[in-house]
Amino acid sequence: MYPKEQIHAFQELAKEYIKHPHTIELNSLKKLLRFNEYQYYVLNEPLISDYEYDQLYQQLLSIESANTSLITPDSPSQRVGNSLNANFTTEPHLVPMLSLENSYNAEDLIDFDRKAVEGAGTTPLIYCVEPKFDGASISLVYENDLLVRACTRGDGIAGEVITQNIKQIKSIPLSIPLSSFGIQQFEIRGEVIMSKDAFSVFNEKLKLKQQATLANPRNAAAGSLRMKDPKEVAERNLDAFIYHISYVLPIKGATLTPLLQSHSGSLSLLWNLGFRSPQKERKIITGIQNVINYCTEFEIGRDQLPYDIDGLVIKIDDTPLQEKLGMTSHHPRWAIAYKFKARQATTIIESVEFQVGRTGAVTPVAKLQPVALGGVTVSSISMHNEEYIKEKDIRLGDTVIIERAGDVIPQIVQSISSLRKGTEKKIIFPTTCPVCNSELEKEESEAVWRCNNTLCKAQIVERIIHFVSKDAMDIKSFGEANIRKFYELGLLQNIPALYQLELEKISGLEGFGKKSIENLKVAIANSKSQPLYRLIYGLGIRFVGETTAKTIASQIHHILDLQNFTEEQLQSFEDVGIKVAKSIFQFFHDAKNIELLEQLASLGLNMTQTEHAKADGNLAGLNFLFTGTLTQLKRSEAESNVESRGGHILSGVSSKLHYLVVGEDAGSKLEKAKKIATIKIITEAEFIDLIK
Repeated sequence: MYPKEQIHAFQELAKEYIKHPHTIELNSLKKLLRFNEYQYYVLNEPLISDYEYDQLYQQLLSIESANTSLITPDSPSQRVGNSLNANFTTEPHLVPMLSLENSYNAEDLIDFDRKAVEGAGTTPLIYCVEPKFDGASISLVYENDLLVRACTRGDGIAGEVITQNIKQIKSIPLSIPLSSFGIQQFEIRGEVIMSKDAFSVFNEKLKLKQQATLANPRNAAAGSLRMKDPKEVAERNLDAFIYHISYVLPIKGATLTPLLQSHSGSLSLLWNLGFRSPQKERKIITGIQNVINYCTEFEIGRDQLPYDIDGLVIKIDDTPLQEKLGMTSHHPRWAIAYKFKARQATTIIESVEFQVGRTGAVTPVAKLQPVALGGVTVSSISMHNEEYIKEKDIRLGDTVIIERAGDVIPQIVQSISSLRKGTEKKIIFPTTCPVCNSELEKEESEAVWRCNNTLCKAQIVERIIHFVSKDAMDIKSFGEANIRKFYELGLLQNIPALYQLELEKISGLEGFGKKSIENLKVAIANSKSQPLYRLIYGLGIRFVGETTAKTIASQIHHILDLQNFTEEQLQSFEDVGIKVAKSIFQFFHDAKNIELLEQLASLGLNMTQTEHAKADGNLAGLNFLFTGTLTQLKRSEAESNVESRGGHILSGVSSKLHYLVVGEDAGSKLEKAKKIATIKIITEAEFIDLIK
């Protein structure tokens, strides 16, 4: 962006201003500071020290504070706001921010290329391939050379205005020479990221303050955008890559730059304007097979980058051809994201524990030599069941390859038998419960061994933990650790005991002062009036999740009505199949469970359905499902809106589904829904219009 002669001139000017502050000229100082921000934050090639930059910056503040009329919107001093933003307004994007179609293998890319070639009528196609940055999407609008608005992606149609927070990112210029390229206004897209180094430094600062550290760079970046205090955003040392020009309004009578005729040209334009675009990272490739080869090579070296990426984006480079291919309601037809395989690492199985869950299922858990994987440290991992261990031939002491499926859930990919030393031992699955010593049983249709002793200590504790959880009876102040402690002390031996707890006996325990005990007392009392579906879910009936619990509650008046339903009648409920119906039937024909419910009723818990959905609501008879991250509504709020209008929430995609509401980063549910013609796929914005 800057010629060598100008760089040398800026260096000399910096020396002069630092030595002789009285010679400073304001406009030159602003240009000097902008130049050094560009060198440091975009090129990563600082030409002066942080201390020297701070001296120049303080001179700017001194001049502007003495005469506030000299402050301009693009002054470096205007990055930091002085006021707190209590709320964020929402503004529509000039052009909708669509999602990208995802691919995970060469076959997906070949299929994408085939469709693109058919639409374009030419082959081979020329592609521009660039990193898929793992951060938070933003949209920026510049007008008359100035940054006038910055927004989050939102629902793709509109986003939250976060202009003041975006100004804290110093690789985003506050003004650019748009007019010199014949442009009056343009909208651009990018990704806010936190580099690995910045993430480590910031977490160290949090540790020194004895504050909770951040999970990973992506969460750190995304969480920063909606912070109320811009000064806190500035402390996170965020960065941004700008990778797309979505809208251009030319100056009347001006001829637009030919750089806009290709995607790679637009990246060059962005770079020339002072943005950190993937100009150096992008690669122009002819033919899809060459793209596939490049993706394979690039994936191997992904961890060498100073920031996290989760794939590559493949775009047709020719802009007129992009316009010809157009887009669907969900994604452009000229671009696709190639997602990398889940992150993997090797480690050693040091021991195996057999844990008993609330339904009696015994799960083998491998205790690992701790290993860093995708931004977290993994030290234990579920091995699911006996068949899983045998199938993968996993042994105690084995070196294993582990991965985080979807970069979230750790799992063992395989054991590396070639590294065995002869000291490894076969993992022997117990025949009796590791907690109560009861004989384990396994149904023919299942791979899971179970302890069917309902008085097993482990099951009792897990059932109580589930009963008080947020999505069940929501008894706040009752953490898992406290329940285990109370059980060991003999204060809490079953679910009814929650409502018979002698609070004076816990007053001397650590963490339970007068205020804590009062909060617990209120939480227990409030839970008695929870809706019926929460009680049904809290009982921990096998295969009955929160959504199914709502379905069941909507079909009955009193919980004991379920004693009168046959398995066939239960299967007539939405979302209840043979397996679920059998489990519900067995639960409500077990005398111990009926005794438990009668005891809870005598203790004052709500046993009746008090919140019947409006049968005449505008969504009556319609089934909904949500996927991805909603940005304007909480998931629970969206589901409540459906139910209050007579609609129903399903737990999965099926032919019974009428609407799939798609948020950000939608997953496999979207792909399944596309294959069923009767399902209508809508955005969050369209859903909000629907409930209005």
